[in-house]
Amino acid sequence: MPLETPARIVRELASRGYNAERAAVTRLADAPDPAAALERALETMPESALKLTADHVDSALDDGEPRAGAGSTAGNGRTATAAGPEPDADRDPSVSPGTSDHNSGDVDGGVPVETGGSRDTDPSKRAIEVANDMTGHSTGTGEYSDFVSVFRDRYEKLSKTLRGRVNHRPTDAIEAMGGGSEAALIGMVSDIRSTAGGHWLVELEDTNGTFPCLVMKDRPIADLVQLLLLDEVIAVDGTLADDGGILFVDSLYFPDVPRTHSPSTADRHVQAALISDVHVGSQEFMEAAWHRFADWLHTPEAEAVEYLLVAGDMVEGVGVYPDQDEELDIVDIYEQYEAFSEFLKEVPGDMEIRMIPGNHDAVRLAEPQPGFDEELRDIMTAHDAQVHSNPARVTVEGVTILMYHGVSLDEVIAELPDEEASYDEPHKAMYQLLKKRHVAPQYGGHTRLAPEDRDYLVMEEVPDVFHTGHVHKLGWGKYHNVLALNSGCWQAQTEFQKSVNIDPDAGYAPILDLDTLDMTVRKFT
Repeated sequence: MPLETPARIVRELASRGYNAERAAVTRLADAPDPAAALERALETMPESALKLTADHVDSALDDGEPRAGAGSTAGNGRTATAAGPEPDADRDPSVSPGTSDHNSGDVDGGVPVETGGSRDTDPSKRAIEVANDMTGHSTGTGEYSDFVSVFRDRYEKLSKTLRGRVNHRPTDAIEAMGGGSEAALIGMVSDIRSTAGGHWLVELEDTNGTFPCLVMKDRPIADLVQLLLLDEVIAVDGTLADDGGILFVDSLYFPDVPRTHSPSTADRHVQAALISDVHVGSQEFMEAAWHRFADWLHTPEAEAVEYLLVAGDMVEGVGVYPDQDEELDIVDIYEQYEAFSEFLKEVPGDMEIRMIPGNHDAVRLAEPQPGFDEELRDIMTAHDAQVHSNPARVTVEGVTILMYHGVSLDEVIAELPDEEASYDEPHKAMYQLLKKRHVAPQYGGHTRLAPEDRDYLVMEEVPDVFHTGHVHKLGWGKYHNVLALNSGCWQAQTEFQKSVNIDPDAGYAPILDLDTLDMTVRKFT
C-alpha cells in the first residue's frame, strides 16, 4: 500500500494500534520510501510506547535509510505532497487550492480505519456549547392549537425586539382611536396586495386582531414592501385615516441585526471547517475531492483546524426528487449512512465534529428537524460525531454559529427581487433572513413547519456566524458584522440539477479563523 500522504500514514498507524505526533507523520511522509520508513520506525519503537514521536522517527531514519533533504518540503514549512489544481482565475482571491492528492483506494483496499489524532493541541482548551437543539423534545401533534402556539411564540419573541423602536398599540386599541391620530403597530404580515392605484396594502395581525396598513407607492419605504414575506413580524408607524379604518405608513421596521453588533471571537488561534451537502450515495458524490480534503486535514497547514461543522445533507437520501433512484450509487438509506461514516473516519480523530440534518437526510422534512434517531446514531459512530437539530446554535470557543440547512432560501430567492436574493449570491438571501431574525418566516410554501411548543426558527440571539447549505452554491459576506456563509457542496451536477439550471460549487471547504472571523476557502477539485 502506498503511503504517500500523511493521512494514509495515520490510518496505517491507527490500524496497528498506534498514535503519532504530527511532526512524526510529516517526517515519515517526507522519506524517500514512507512505507519502509514506517516499518523501520515501528521495528525500533519501544514495546511500551503507544505514540510515535518525531525524535524516534529521526533516530530510526538516521540509523536506516536517509531522510529527504530540504527539497522535500515547501519553503513555507508545509508537507510536500502532490499539489491540487490551481484555483479559477476569476474566483475570490481567498479561495486556495488543496495541497494533497489522494491517488489510491482505502487502507489495504478495504474499509478505512478510524484515523487517530494528529494535533498537538490541548483538548482542555476547547469549549463548545449547543443551544436551541429540540432533538428529543418534540411536542407537536399537528392540532390547530399547536400552530396557534408556535405563531404566538414567534410574535412574542420578535415583538420584544421591535418594541424599542415604536410605541406599539394593540389592534383593538388602534381601532378605538380617532381619525388623524398617530399610531404604531407590531404585527405579523398576513396579506400583501397592491391597490388599483399601485399602492401597497399590508395586513398586519397581532394577538388581538388584524389591521390594514397602506404604503403609498411614492414613499421611499415602498421598496421595503418588496422585501416582505408572509408570516414575518414587522413594525410600522404612521397616521390613521380620517375615518380611522386604515393606517397610512410613514416608517417600516424589521427586527434586524443591530448595526452596532460586535461579534465574539476565540481567545486563541483556532479554526473550524464549515461544509455542507456531502451527498454520499449519489453517483455524483465527489469521492476524490473528499479524500483530498481529509488528507489535507492531516497536514501541518491544517493543524489549527480543530472543528468540523456540517450543515446538513450528509447523504443523498432516497425518493427526494423524481427519478432519483436512477442517480443513486447506493440505493439503501442505511447503507448510505454507513458509507458516510466510513468517509468521516478519514478526518483526524481528534477533531470535534458537529452536524445537523438537511432535507435529504432520514428525518422529518418539517422544520425544526430533530437530530438522528437511535438507529442512525448507532451507524454514525465515527469519531463520536454529534448530530443536533436543524437549526441549532453552536457556540465554539465563544463564537456563536447558527447552523441551518437552508431550505427556506429557495423561497426567499423565489419571492424577493433578484438584486436582493439569488442563487449566484446565496449569502444575500441569508442577509434577508438575518434582517427578519427568522430562518424560515413564510409558512405554507416550500418550507414545511412542524408546530412545537415554541418557534425554534426565531433568531432570538444574534449569531456571530450564520452557516447554511442546501442550494449547492458558495457565497459569503458580512451583514452588520455577522458572517453569512453558504458553503457549497461535495456533489457534481446531477441530471436533476441540470433540469432546474443548478450549477453547483462543489469540492470547497471554507475555513474560518475563530479568533478573527476571517475566512479562506480551500478547493479540492
